[in-house]
Amino acid sequence: MKQLADKLYTTGRLMPDEYKSLIEGRNNELSEYLFEKARSIRIRNYGHDVYIRGLIELSNYCKNDCLYCGIRRSNSTAQRYRLTKEEILECCNTGYGLGFRTFVLQGGEDGHYTVDKMTDLIRSIKAAFPDCAVTLSIGERSYDAYKAFFDAGADRYLLRHETANPQHYSRLHPASMSFESRKQCLYDLKKIGFQVGCGFMVGSPFQTVDRIVEDLMFIKELEPHMVGIGPFIPHHETPLAGCEPGTLELTLYLLAIIRLMLPAVLLPSTTALGTIDPKGRELGILAGANVVMPNLSPVSVREKYMLYDNKICTGDEAAECRYCLQKRVESIGYRIAVSRGDHKSIL
Repeated sequence: MKQLADKLYTTGRLMPDEYKSLIEGRNNELSEYLFEKARSIRIRNYGHDVYIRGLIELSNYCKNDCLYCGIRRSNSTAQRYRLTKEEILECCNTGYGLGFRTFVLQGGEDGHYTVDKMTDLIRSIKAAFPDCAVTLSIGERSYDAYKAFFDAGADRYLLRHETANPQHYSRLHPASMSFESRKQCLYDLKKIGFQVGCGFMVGSPFQTVDRIVEDLMFIKELEPHMVGIGPFIPHHETPLAGCEPGTLELTLYLLAIIRLMLPAVLLPSTTALGTIDPKGRELGILAGANVVMPNLSPVSVREKYMLYDNKICTGDEAAECRYCLQKRVESIGYRIAVSRGDHKSIL
């Protein structure tokens, strides 16, 4: 198996059957070998810097009814909220003082945030914080909407593809959603000029190794600037509440594979990793990740943006999240960078 790891390290690419063998044949020794290779590539590209993104969860309203998501439309127990433009700008102001130079506006697919409202918000953030990047993560929109966001100054767009297998996609989402639509959005975003991020849940219900291989092949085909993966964690108010969660072990292994596939990728060590293991985010960095996303949302709404159960840091102030992560990162020999943290290809 080490030969496959070496091939991936050298070429950045494997055949589907080779990815399958690498995943199915994993053990502790092979994992450590893969992590070592992944760390060497991320250090070659980004040194020991870890980029921080300030996450602002602007709304938990969503028109969709994804079977795994705690803010799905049918969850009548969710306490819904929307942040105002003034509240969002105040989050940015707090974050700027803490060293954040990227703000991530994330929310459900909420029609309240029209193209006009979003472009006004983007322009306002860029005017107030011209040295900062704005990342959007607000779901599927039209080509024209994406173009308007880009023209207003948005730099990046995160849109997890969730699974690259259409049949698997249909088992996780309502009939109104499709992988083809999601895929088209990702290619539209890339064509427009965004730094684009995709990703999937590790250990999602009905996922197989073959499905994971399809995800890896799709990611390699898309060549995104960012890839966000994290373990599936069930939410008690969803149809998939009784399903087993994804594992730390497989998530870390796939982080390392993705780093070897895309040496310059911006790769988060997610909050979900920290939720399933107290050292999860540190282990993610040691597996090749180079981004963390502390929460800048007002504490009053954090428990309401609950995509999955037991999410960490819901009661922490922004400064607590920021400095806690700094200590964690420094404890493993890395450092928080006060920087936009762009992909290496962006001049």
